[in-house]
Amino acid sequence: MEDLPTPQSERDLLDRGLRELDLQLLESQRAALLELAGQVESWGARLNLSGHRDRQTILHRLILDAVALSTVLPASETIADLGSGAGFPGLPLAILRPESWITLIDARQRRHFFQRAVIRALRLENVESLWGRVEVLQPTPHALVVAQALANPTRALELMLPWAAPNALLAIPSAQAPPRPTLPAGLVAEKSLIYSVPCGGAARSVWIARRSASG
Repeated sequence: MEDLPTPQSERDLLDRGLRELDLQLLESQRAALLELAGQVESWGARLNLSGHRDRQTILHRLILDAVALSTVLPASETIADLGSGAGFPGLPLAILRPESWITLIDARQRRHFFQRAVIRALRLENVESLWGRVEVLQPTPHALVVAQALANPTRALELMLPWAAPNALLAIPSAQAPPRPTLPAGLVAEKSLIYSVPCGGAARSVWIARRSASG
């Protein structure tokens, strides 16, 4: 990972967020999160990765949002992030959960190239990036499937289901009010969890369903 200088204010923002979430990370993980913010800022203007362009806003609105989500997502050996865009929440999850295998899937080639470049820059060995539409690629079963900005919730579940192993969890992060999707056959709604992005960020929710063991 390239050793770039990081303004102390950014380190302070990350440390404050981690304290509010009661998380203790290795220095290598903290450095990787800060480097990820730098990568999104560097590539963002060229690729229109996100509406957030400066490093502090990226750190707050994207990275700490994903870190907060990680605190409420169940532990899983394999995680698929469908419609991963600039790599959120999948790239922070890969940094925070080195014991999990993360698959990023996005249909936009430039964002796929960005994801691969970041994986190389951060030397992440537990994540892969796939390029293609989730409904066209050959799905592989995962224990947890996340879709943060893939489609409307009902359509998202239809697209997520083939990527979910039997008994897997499907999670849709959203704004404070949880979605109320129509459930396809083989899914049972489990729970909605409310959490907050630290450092004065927004209240958020994640809606979780489970695929039946036989479905």
